[in-house]
Amino acid sequence: MMIARWSIEAKFGHKPEVIAEMQRWLRDIGSQVGWTPQRVRLLTGSIGVKESTIQSEIEIADLAELDAAWSRLAALPDHAAWSKALEPHVVSGTQRWEILRTIG
Repeated sequence: MMIARWSIEAKFGHKPEVIAEMQRWLRDIGSQVGWTPQRVRLLTGSIGVKESTIQSEIEIADLAELDAAWSRLAALPDHAAWSKALEPHVVSGTQRWEILRTIG
């Protein structure tokens, strides 16, 4: 199993909006590619991490599963619309993916 972690930084004062948009995305869009609440969790910065950081961690079987999900997401008009709704609330260029392997 692997963890796909997506990180983004909220603009100052916009963290509640980013969290709300991330929750909406998980409910309305992520669920369409199999990213259910049992496989995804949202995190935010607290100590040793920027407070503006918001992350989603998704459990995946392997990179092929992640690639298939990304392909399906690219074809969803709702995903493109969501990205545009999120954009005013985040620091441009801060989004990134990290892929980690689980042990055991």
